[in-house]
Amino acid sequence: MLSLLWLLVVGLIAGLLARALVPGKDSMSLVATLLLGVSGSVVGGLVLGLLFGGFRDRGFSPAGIIGSVIGAVIVLLVYNRISGRRASGTTARRGTT
Repeated sequence: MLSLLWLLVVGLIAGLLARALVPGKDSMSLVATLLLGVSGSVVGGLVLGLLFGGFRDRGFSPAGIIGSVIGAVIVLLVYNRISGRRASGTTARRGTT
């Protein structure tokens, strides 16, 4: 139970830091920020495991706070790219009718 609480706290902190580091406006709820951080922890664990060969020794595990922030930044950049958001905060181009 304590590890789940720790995952949520680290996920929230990582999500907030990622939103602060990535330029542009990201209007997310607190729950979406939490999910961003938790998914960043998974991505960070994957990236760090691939870089440092951690999968052979101990299997897949979530990253620490630094890896979680790095993973959350990656997830947020990919999300912004897929959703069409720009660094200036605009979400779509205006067309003429």
